[in-house]
Amino acid sequence: MAVFQYVAKNESGQTVTGSTEAPTQSIAARQLRDQGLVPIQIQAGQLSAAQRRRARGKGGKVKLSDLVIFSRQLAVMVRAGLPLLEVLNILQDQMEKRSFRSVLAQVERDVKQGSSLTEAMKAHPKVFDLFFLNMIRAGEASGMLDNILDQVAGYLEKIASLRRKVISAIVYPLLVSLAATGITIFLLTYVVPVFKEIFDGFGAPLPIMTRVIISVSDMLVNYWYIFVAVIVILVIFIWQWGKTRSGRFTIDRFKLKVPIFGQLFLKVAISRFSRTLATLIRAGVNILAALDIVSKTAGNLVIEEAIAKTRVSVQSGETFTKPLVDAGCFPPMVTRMIDVGERTGQLESMLSKIADFYEDQVDAMVSALTSIIEPLLIIFLGVLVGFVVISMFLPLFKMLEHIN
Repeated sequence: MAVFQYVAKNESGQTVTGSTEAPTQSIAARQLRDQGLVPIQIQAGQLSAAQRRRARGKGGKVKLSDLVIFSRQLAVMVRAGLPLLEVLNILQDQMEKRSFRSVLAQVERDVKQGSSLTEAMKAHPKVFDLFFLNMIRAGEASGMLDNILDQVAGYLEKIASLRRKVISAIVYPLLVSLAATGITIFLLTYVVPVFKEIFDGFGAPLPIMTRVIISVSDMLVNYWYIFVAVIVILVIFIWQWGKTRSGRFTIDRFKLKVPIFGQLFLKVAISRFSRTLATLIRAGVNILAALDIVSKTAGNLVIEEAIAKTRVSVQSGETFTKPLVDAGCFPPMVTRMIDVGERTGQLESMLSKIADFYEDQVDAMVSALTSIIEPLLIIFLGVLVGFVVISMFLPLFKMLEHIN
């Protein structure tokens, strides 16, 4: 009898470690399954601390990239003819996130008890959203689960790519703005007070620029807690207001109207709407159900309400495009292409072309924003810091002129 150290999942999805005696590794695995444990790693002798950590996996929320890997691997193994329960068991070992492993362990147990894959996944809405569930349902109903999973993985990769592009366009200006704010606060709270003490001994009137900067510095130094309180209250107010439907609608509409970035957000929203609807229609999901899913995953309440009105219009036998035109946020090219696709029976093809076009537009816009915003932010930072510095040295220059 050999002693095997193991890492496994128990019935509640928690990771447990221990040892068991068995003639071979396969028998040890069978013994663990008989005890209601799902083996993750079995090894003769002692497992190192690094091996135990690696077997347990990393923590954190399940991300789009995790779902892409899961969809691709599930599609490959289903296409290869492996039983679904065995596939789910194998995938638990492949996933790095502990939370995802726990979810898959629960899904495997539910499927083993007679639930469909869709029903088992439905119990985990934080991991599998409406889009994912309906695509899996369509795959199970059509018997083409592997093909549908490939479509899901492709769609998620496109969405993840769009998200990365938007983040890259926003993060740089945000970091530079924070740096500019930090430098300005440092100058006003530490540098300007030193110059103020020097100027107090001049006994001569200071230039208006200098007086303004000194006044702002005094307010910031003496009443900093008021500024902090106002900022905190404002952030909390906007946060709570954004949770209401009217507040969220106003904020989302503002996002689409804000200069420069508004067009970027709009193009991303249109691309996501088109790509999601096209993928659902291609998978054979009913158009009304597809519109309902798209509206709930739009990410912008203005777009969501327009799609919800479109669903009502289609349900009542009216045209697809009129509510989109009335919303005022969809460009004429989009509504006309959708109208042509609806009339010719090529709606899925037209939506895919719209998504491709706007993804290219997002690429071009992100590149343009990166090249334009960088010099603008540098100029802004230079002007801001330069104004403070000149305001402090201007009285010194005048004093030197007076001495000469």
